[in-house]
Amino acid sequence: MTSAESLGGAIPPRPVVAGLPRYASGKPPAVVEGLDSYKLSSNENPLPPLPAVLAAIAEQSDVNRYPDPLSSRLRSELADFLDVPSDDIVTGAGSLGALNQILAAFAGRNEDGKPDEVIYAWRSFEAYPISVGLAGAESVRIPVTPDGRHDLVAMAAAVSARTRVILLCTPNNPTGPALQAAETESFIRAVPADVVVVIDEAYQEFVRSDGAVDGIDLYRGYPNVVVLRTFSKAHGLAGLRVGYSVSNPGITQYLRAAATPFAVSQIAEKAAVVSLQNFPEVVGRVQTLVDERDRVVAGLRHLDWAVPEAQGNFVWLALGSDSAGFAAEAAARALSVRLFPDEGVRVSIGEAEANTRFLQLCADYTKAPRGS
Repeated sequence: MTSAESLGGAIPPRPVVAGLPRYASGKPPAVVEGLDSYKLSSNENPLPPLPAVLAAIAEQSDVNRYPDPLSSRLRSELADFLDVPSDDIVTGAGSLGALNQILAAFAGRNEDGKPDEVIYAWRSFEAYPISVGLAGAESVRIPVTPDGRHDLVAMAAAVSARTRVILLCTPNNPTGPALQAAETESFIRAVPADVVVVIDEAYQEFVRSDGAVDGIDLYRGYPNVVVLRTFSKAHGLAGLRVGYSVSNPGITQYLRAAATPFAVSQIAEKAAVVSLQNFPEVVGRVQTLVDERDRVVAGLRHLDWAVPEAQGNFVWLALGSDSAGFAAEAAARALSVRLFPDEGVRVSIGEAEANTRFLQLCADYTKAPRGS
């Protein structure tokens, strides 16, 4: 009997893989008789892409050919849109794909066998520990403050000689607050210039906070800053997987070496280009979701629910040990929410009817979070 047969056909992975958390995507809503079901668990845009984008997707027929590996047309469009050199843009399969390229280039295990360190807030985007671990680096998680914000003082204090990358998620997923420009710039100045600071702005278009950070402004002033953005959220292109990073040439030269070839399909590239060309319509759609988000937050606070600042397309309920019970109550009302066991529940902003039903659930629920 071979060793593989003795293991029942299972071949052990690298030790780091066995110890990684599993990414848990948002579940679809349950079917409840008499109710329309709504998925509020994945921070998706409930609105479809713009009509012009759907038409462009339908017209794309050259999928028998490989796409442009550099996404040249999209990078040119983005360069004009952001007023940055196109050479400073590297595309990826969503902002997560772009992040994985950064980690592959700058964080891993060294020749002496010791891992680099990657610092990030926690709780934050749940893919971070998975991506860091797969890169061979070690996660350094700094707890968020009681109101769900990055503790930048503690994060700066955690920097060591092994720190290679710092991830700043703004607005923070799943808690909601956005970083402020002044505090973020002070933080960047406080860390060594050879540490890569990633400003992950997947929800940037939803931010309405005065003084909120704009990663592009900081990239212009600091060579170690990388900005991550995506077409998944505001543009409603989550299923096409197109994101990008913006950084200075001293970084992009290595990101191109680490980039996955053909990661962005020609369909995704064309859709993103057309969406950018019609950006005023995107802004209008985003504003309808922001208005719904503000209505939901106001409704929760009217119920005396403690809710952190919400600057993305979601709200965070720090329900602790009551989280699973709340998620079950939501499922009974044909709403799927994102459960983080014993921590909280993240609820995406969806259709108006879904949001109203969610508020009614909160009005009926007797174990509201009362403290930040």
